[in-house]
Amino acid sequence: MPLNSKLGIIAGNGRFPFLVLDAAHAQGYEVVVAAIKEETSPEIESRGATVHWLSLGELSKLIETFRREGVTRAVMAGQVKHKQIFSSIRPDWRLAKLLLSLDLRNTDALLGAVAKVLADEGIVLENSTALLEPLLAKAGVLTKRAPSPQERKNIDYGREVARGLGEYDIGQTVVIAENACVAVEAMEGTDATITRAGQIMASLDTGKTDPGKSALTRELTVIKIAKPKQDMRFDVPVIGVKTIEVMRAAGATCLALDAGKCLLLDGDAVIVSADDNGVAVVGD
Repeated sequence: MPLNSKLGIIAGNGRFPFLVLDAAHAQGYEVVVAAIKEETSPEIESRGATVHWLSLGELSKLIETFRREGVTRAVMAGQVKHKQIFSSIRPDWRLAKLLLSLDLRNTDALLGAVAKVLADEGIVLENSTALLEPLLAKAGVLTKRAPSPQERKNIDYGREVARGLGEYDIGQTVVIAENACVAVEAMEGTDATITRAGQIMASLDTGKTDPGKSALTRELTVIKIAKPKQDMRFDVPVIGVKTIEVMRAAGATCLALDAGKCLLLDGDAVIVSADDNGVAVVGD
């Protein structure tokens, strides 16, 4: 994109839209934000961009807004909860027509179709990480502590499971203990998946050969990957300091990420938090 051109941001929840907005301003872009009423923080209005509010499902209004503002390139930034997409959505005629045309009702199918409609209207979606390359996870051990031999086994097994789930666009996160799959992500999101895994491990007690001990150790390994055919324009895997805090509460001690495809929302602060909490983080 040429310097000083307009950039549209379709903003979801969390810090991701703010990171993209700040990076765009730093690189000289004039920014027009399409903020989703059900998701975007009102704080977005204080960041020096032109902001238009629309409801989830108002695809025609999104197109009309960008056209009126002269936006021809845009970025999707920030999560829209999966369950929001398929339960709370009130589609306008254009989106309703698109939904009826889908063979699969998953996130990839829907957002891919939206991207095509936007392209047909002269609005090209760029990779959502295009302005945030320094925040992408690097390859190798990122923390002071490397994964233990058992954690490495968990990672290898967890990646196989996660890749299988990713083929069907089910989720990006799996939680493993001693080569056993404890929890997989569906529509609930990463943090809820990790929390559920912790609850499962805390409740395990065989009460047979050794009362008071669970069949598995309580230490969990979290694997968060990009899908095998990850479209970097949307639904890119992200983690932040909050992820580390949720892991600590759940008893998780290791986090594996896809190098170059997973975004560290809080940058180096994620690694500092991991070191402080004894969590090993590795990018593969």
